[in-house]
Amino acid sequence: MRRLRHCFIVLGLLFCLSTTATASVSVGIGIGLPNVSIGINLGGYPDLRPIPGYPVYYAPNVPGNYFFYDGMYWSFWNDNWYVSSWYNGPWALVDPYVVPVYILRVPVRYYVEPPVYFRSWAPNYPPRWGQHWGRGWEDRRHGWDRWDRSRTPGRAPLPTYQRRYTGDRYPSSYEQQQRVRRDSYRYQPKNNVVRQHLREAEKRPSGPPVRQERPEMRGPGAMPPAQMQRGPERERQAPMQHEPRMQPPAQHAPKAMEPPRGHEPRIEQRMEPRQERMQERMERGGGPERGGGQGRGQGQDRDDGRGR
Repeated sequence: MRRLRHCFIVLGLLFCLSTTATASVSVGIGIGLPNVSIGINLGGYPDLRPIPGYPVYYAPNVPGNYFFYDGMYWSFWNDNWYVSSWYNGPWALVDPYVVPVYILRVPVRYYVEPPVYFRSWAPNYPPRWGQHWGRGWEDRRHGWDRWDRSRTPGRAPLPTYQRRYTGDRYPSSYEQQQRVRRDSYRYQPKNNVVRQHLREAEKRPSGPPVRQERPEMRGPGAMPPAQMQRGPERERQAPMQHEPRMQPPAQHAPKAMEPPRGHEPRIEQRMEPRQERMQERMERGGGPERGGGQGRGQGQDRDDGRGR
């Protein structure tokens, strides 16, 4: 019993260590590579308006929850936060634990397309992120909704140079976007996570944008896109697994109209005594017309005895 108890204790410690290591790796700097397309396709530079009392702009004419803060564009879509250095993406996924506090503090009324669960919340107050993301997030971001309004930082200048880049002139690659940004926009983000993200993104190559389609309904328990793509793969592989059963090999087909070989010797053994008896009758002078068998010969002898 003591050995078993010690084993459970050791396994528990290993599980805790592995969980902690996984959490620290998954968060990292908190922002992924800018290679996501979330369906925001603007024909030109958006109309950004300042939110009174906040260092944040919002876009009332953009279909979605679209903001500008600290030199970057922010969008809350599909229950996730995304960030981009250009108004039309590509976008990078932001971990909930590192979203800037001034983005989190934006009142509900400035969300153009708020989720369904926003409707019961006060419009002049920020969303209840602790209720949405859980107790663990609330413990780590404690005090996010309280600050000294007299020390609110100023708004970052808008990157109006991007107005010249519309349609085919829009930079097609993230590397090209960064070159134009360095030459045209001198503002440096104040948020440490955003600054680290920009430095790391310049060192890592980015692939083509991965488009995420807008589902008709999206809730907290909806399936992520990475899991939805696994179903068709299994469906494509299923017919390959059942193909051998649909076409059995020819060597297993049963042979029709062939008598079993094991019974042939027995038939020959039954026929040989009968042929001998027939031959004996022929030698004695009898035949089929006089008796046709041993039983009939005996019966005919008894009838003749009675007649005499």
